[in-house]
Amino acid sequence: MICTGTSDRQLDAIVERIRTNIKQKHDITAWHVEGDGRSGWTLLDYNSVVVHVFSEELRTYYDLESVWKGARVLLRIQ
Repeated sequence: MICTGTSDRQLDAIVERIRTNIKQKHDITAWHVEGDGRSGWTLLDYNSVVVHVFSEELRTYYDLESVWKGARVLLRIQ
């Protein structure tokens, strides 16, 4: 999963909401978490699902969509 926030504070809020909701609804915690809002990229590793929360600048720079262009898109929200 790849998503974008527009500020450090929003990036941290997105990550916290994802972690909280997955824990509450599925009793699953991330196997590994790396980065934070200040770095512009946080990775949440749930084994079979990896969540990338990017700043706009770093999402464009790393362009993971082109790396995974053959993967099926499950949901796109603009």
